Amino acid sequence: MTLRTSQACLCLCFLLMITMEAAELAAADYNTVVDVGDTAPEWKNLIGTDDKPHSLADLQDRDVVVVVFTCNSCPYAVDAEDRVIALQQEYESKGVVVVAINVNTNEEDRMPAMKQRAAKKEFPFSYLFDESQQIAKDYGAIHTPQFFVLDKDRKIVYMGSLDDSPDGKKVTKHYVRSVIESLLKMERPEISETVPVGCGIRFERERRRRSR
Repeated sequence: MTLRTSQACLCLCFLLMITMEAAELAAADYNTVVDVGDTAPEWKNLIGTDDKPHSLADLQDRDVVVVVFTCNSCPYAVDAEDRVIALQQEYESKGVVVVAINVNTNEEDRMPAMKQRAAKKEFPFSYLFDESQQIAKDYGAIHTPQFFVLDKDRKIVYMGSLDDSPDGKKVTKHYVRSVIESLLKMERPEISETVPVGCGIRFERERRRRSR
């Protein structure tokens, strides 16, 4: 990550942090593509760091699916890794599964680097790569990390941040964990959407065809 990119990311995240508390109190739409209650977009045959194809349909036996759009290069995504690992380890036996998806195509985020990261951190969840970036577009994901919680019927019940601080040492409210607990108790989550805080996903620009 260049210094200029890092500075821009930090400024954006600072502004989003200011509005995070308001986002918790006021129901607002921070996603222009999907909404809470929508059927979750499916991914099919995305290759993981285990070199195997993965699809949402493979997870039919899971009661809750936590989808996180993440990457290697974003400091906020890296900071959240240990908390996501702990989340999977705590709830795996309760029918919950985490799926991490990366769509950035810069060198430090491509599959070879993903494999190194997954091995180093011993990820207990699948880490998938979508070079087409389409699955992020389908979910309306624009940040890393950005979370979506899906229920047994694969409806989106929550989308936004993992918790109330991008700094793991300052977390006081665990949004995703709270939603999982509600679903496992067959209760309606108290919160369904928060502002996603993180670095912007690096979407490839579509080149316009030159008119002949």
